[in-house]
Amino acid sequence: MRPALLWLVLSLLTGTGGEGMCGDPPAAPARSIPAPRLSAEEQLSPHMPESLRCDACHAIAFQIEEQLSRAEGKVGKKVLSESDYMEVLERSCSQGWESYGVQELDGEKRLAGPGLSMQEPMSVMVTGGPWPGRLSKMCHGAVGEQGEAQVYGAHRRGPAALRELLCHGDKGPCAGGKAGGPAPPKALQNEL
Repeated sequence: MRPALLWLVLSLLTGTGGEGMCGDPPAAPARSIPAPRLSAEEQLSPHMPESLRCDACHAIAFQIEEQLSRAEGKVGKKVLSESDYMEVLERSCSQGWESYGVQELDGEKRLAGPGLSMQEPMSVMVTGGPWPGRLSKMCHGAVGEQGEAQVYGAHRRGPAALRELLCHGDKGPCAGGKAGGPAPPKALQNEL
């Protein structure tokens, strides 16, 4: 009788020997979540892949909005001076961007990070590597193309106006039926 008692104590301490006993909770199923498979372009190109540009633009608009709002809150006044908003925009685009990466959601690769709604809690996100540099380069390009004053003016009208200016305009990465939804219909022009 004594060896049986010793076996019971040891099995309880080590967690072995009692598997499959009546009343045990069922074992949790093992989950395996693979990392997104990246193409050569997605791994090596210095440019943001076309399929991720709309997501990247929304991340950029979110970061610019956050930085400008924070700067306005610090100075205690509603409108920033030209030199202040230019400095904030430069800082916004030159930040680390380390919190962004790529996830695979329903078989489609999507950019993930702050300000992006399509996030899957049970997935692997590939961060670092080329993504921060691509986001910074794309941010500088968007601000340069639109102009700092126009970007700040859109910010003052609200986050939707900033996203519209940077992402959904005629040349924006979310326009023309690309990722992020269909483009609005273009007005017909009369020819002379």
